[in-house]
Amino acid sequence: MPIALSAALPALSDDSLEQARRQPPHNVPAEKALLGAIFVNNRAFERVSEFLRPAHFAIGHHGRIFDAVTLLIGRGQLADPVTLRRFFEQEQAMAEIGGPAYLVELAESATTIINAGEYGRLIHDLHLKRALIGIGEEMVNEAFSGAVDQAATEQIEQAEQSLYDLATTGEYDRGFEPFDSSLKKALEMAERAHKRDGKLAGATTGFHDLDLLLGGLHPSDLVILAGRPGMGKTALATNIAFNAANTHFRSKGAEGAVVGFFSLEMSSEQLAARILSEQTNISSDKMRKGQLSSEDFDRLAGTVPAINRMPMYIDDTPGLTVSALRTRARRLKRQHNLGLIVVDYLQLISGASPSRPDNRVQEVSEITRGLKVLAKELSVPVLALSQLSRQVEAREDKKPQLSDLRESGSIEQDADVVMFIFREEYYVNQRKPVQRDEEDSGKFAERYVKWEERKVRVEKLAEIIVAKQRHGPVGSVEMLFEANHTRFKDLDREHSPET
Repeated sequence: MPIALSAALPALSDDSLEQARRQPPHNVPAEKALLGAIFVNNRAFERVSEFLRPAHFAIGHHGRIFDAVTLLIGRGQLADPVTLRRFFEQEQAMAEIGGPAYLVELAESATTIINAGEYGRLIHDLHLKRALIGIGEEMVNEAFSGAVDQAATEQIEQAEQSLYDLATTGEYDRGFEPFDSSLKKALEMAERAHKRDGKLAGATTGFHDLDLLLGGLHPSDLVILAGRPGMGKTALATNIAFNAANTHFRSKGAEGAVVGFFSLEMSSEQLAARILSEQTNISSDKMRKGQLSSEDFDRLAGTVPAINRMPMYIDDTPGLTVSALRTRARRLKRQHNLGLIVVDYLQLISGASPSRPDNRVQEVSEITRGLKVLAKELSVPVLALSQLSRQVEAREDKKPQLSDLRESGSIEQDADVVMFIFREEYYVNQRKPVQRDEEDSGKFAERYVKWEERKVRVEKLAEIIVAKQRHGPVGSVEMLFEANHTRFKDLDREHSPET
């Protein structure tokens, strides 16, 4: 016979009953003293105006009084019991505690202007504790709820997000920074670059010419890497991620980075297989089809121990929202000192709520803003891949432009760097001439020779076009692309691509 749940639960102890009866943390005298100090000297308001809001007061009518004070001082008017009287003469809630006479009582509770900031911080801190209790209660209630469409992991991520949002609203000491402090930080950044012999100011991409143009991937930057399907976006992003992680591991942190790779398109095994192919010179296609010789497999197995400690973490959860992505990135930053985030790719991220097809531009705007905020918040570069619109294919010149970005307005605006991958070889291969009939044989041979000459000229060549760089020059870099090994390489200008 099943046991009733109530019978299975232990009886509440006296301590539990006491906890159930206790009041949320608050300090009424501190609230009265602060409001009184503002009444006596409106300059006290300046000490709390940056971080204190009406909702932070535990007593509702204290919050309404503070709101009225904010309104009057914001207009450049005096805020005291006399000027505030007209705001509360007809308010029933205020009448119950004494009406306008209560304002005089507050003035008599005044603390000094010197203590106003401390009282404000105490009020704010108690507000955070009450909010923390609210989040805890909400967590418990959601965990007890029988909603089957919400997984426990999703509830955990929402709780993490709520806690982080609460933590950031508590940063009341942030505001204007003296110019000398900003100059000091700029000098420290220059000093770090100088100690690297002027090589890089950010995490390395692992490619000499690209690093030279970008100066590395800079903290707080949103870097967009865009291209049409088949150009090698994921290959280049994987190469950059591995190079940064490998450099971090080999050089104990200098110029490298701990990498978090959000793969919304490919599985973690597929990404790992690409890296193995790149490191062993074994075709990823042969690996996938099981066409490996014993020597090939031994080479694969022998490479794994050499690279398995690279500080690279892959999350291949499909359909991640910006909120979930930020929560996981913050966790990785806290646990492993994350230094570079890669997102493959931007258009596969879900917005906060499902949008209509005609509202996709707004959803992408929300996503790019979220990624930029994340880069600045964690002080790490975010490399996000993006698709290009089909209008590229309609042009004679296939080189991509900023206007080719899908939902380009927000992406171009929010990004610090926009790079495109262009491989002319891809389009040349599509234009292989075909003989139409017997009479066409002579012209066909001529067309084929010209096509073959062009194919040899562009074979394995790739161009990385930096179309926007907020802190540096734009330009392009030529590289080699080995499709069989999904690998980009620096171009050796002294030799042909074939070597």
